[in-house]
Amino acid sequence: MRTSRGGDRQQQDDHPSILHGDGGEGGDAGGSDAERGQPGQVWVPGPVIVGAGPSGLATAACLKARGVPSLVLEKDACVAASWRRRTYERLRLHLPRGFCELPLAAFPPGTPAYPTRDQFVAYLDAYARAFAVEPCLGARVRRAAYDASIGFWRVTVDVDGEAAATEFVSRWLVVATGENAEPAWPEGVEGMEGYRGVAMHTSSYKRGDEFRGKKVLVVGCGNSGMEVSLDLCNNGAKASMVVRDKLHVLPREILGVSTFGLSVFLLRWLSIKWVDSLLLFFSRLILGDTEKYGLARPKIGPLQIKCSTGKTPVLDIGALRKIKDGKIKVVPAINRLTEDGVEFIDGHKEDFDAIIFATGYKSNVPSWLKEEEFFSQVDGFPKKAFPHSWRGKKGLYAAGFTRKGLMGTSYDALRIAGDIADQWTEALASPAATNGSSDLHA
Repeated sequence: MRTSRGGDRQQQDDHPSILHGDGGEGGDAGGSDAERGQPGQVWVPGPVIVGAGPSGLATAACLKARGVPSLVLEKDACVAASWRRRTYERLRLHLPRGFCELPLAAFPPGTPAYPTRDQFVAYLDAYARAFAVEPCLGARVRRAAYDASIGFWRVTVDVDGEAAATEFVSRWLVVATGENAEPAWPEGVEGMEGYRGVAMHTSSYKRGDEFRGKKVLVVGCGNSGMEVSLDLCNNGAKASMVVRDKLHVLPREILGVSTFGLSVFLLRWLSIKWVDSLLLFFSRLILGDTEKYGLARPKIGPLQIKCSTGKTPVLDIGALRKIKDGKIKVVPAINRLTEDGVEFIDGHKEDFDAIIFATGYKSNVPSWLKEEEFFSQVDGFPKKAFPHSWRGKKGLYAAGFTRKGLMGTSYDALRIAGDIADQWTEALASPAATNGSSDLHA
């Protein structure tokens, strides 16, 4: 199996042990199990972590700092694949770097206040090296389920380059695939198949200059939709943006201070309603009345909406100025797609060379985790709200599902590592503690 450093996994005491059908230990995961069409089994002394994005890396690092080994499984060929491959090139973090650091490691000196995508990816690569986190890459989890007969989780994995599947067996399972595992496409859009232009999700969007001189419709007005529209506009494209719902647009900074940081500080002393009132007062003072430009605000404040629905307010980095100047056109919701463009709900039609769907992402947990008590089968999130969303029962944990960004990731990682470390003993780390490895085939 490939690890992130490309080397072979050493068979040390704290590394996975391969179990054969007869309960013996050996060096070949295929063996007689593969001949019988069954996955080879590997006993993992520490937790299995699914996902090598920020949540998985942070959890593995915190565990290692507490002396607990882990096995990180990653379906892609690199760590932080979503940041590396499914974000556009000019992306910068929305929040100052101090709110985006993972536990136990700061950004390197000289990093700007709002790191670029490439700087953040480099930080994650360095983070994995610093804590010697070497995920098993190209390992796609097919199924994970708790086996009550032995008190362990069975995680069935298809590994690139290996004919037979592998079943990892562990007392603990950490789900770290995150909130944004897969692109979320809008459902029931009439005429999608007949549209002759370019249709893509923002996960495939890279550069605005690829659309220079073209008319492009961006469907969605969250942070991604706003920033893609701005990038298109700055690179000579004619951008229009669909705005279906009311939304809060806030300045990224207020009087030179991060709006997010100011909110965090004020919430220590004031109620969320008071903080919302202050944010909206300064936003109107700095940005003006956004409703005049087709961006009506909800009656409920931005922080209250974030807490109740998880919907994040837009932090403006320049798109609003382009909207005010008429360089980004605000349009209503789509009724249907035509061969050459769109018919909007107000009846007017317009041709577009490309349509980019900034319709967000979704969890993929229900597709592989066979468990219904802790995780919702509807949205793939823990049923418990933050700050209680990190721990389930029977050794099941969730990292990065707080709807609170990288700060939530750090919160989860520290608590998961602490909880598992408290349970970590030589007795639990030994196959003998499970009445012999042969029980795994029961």
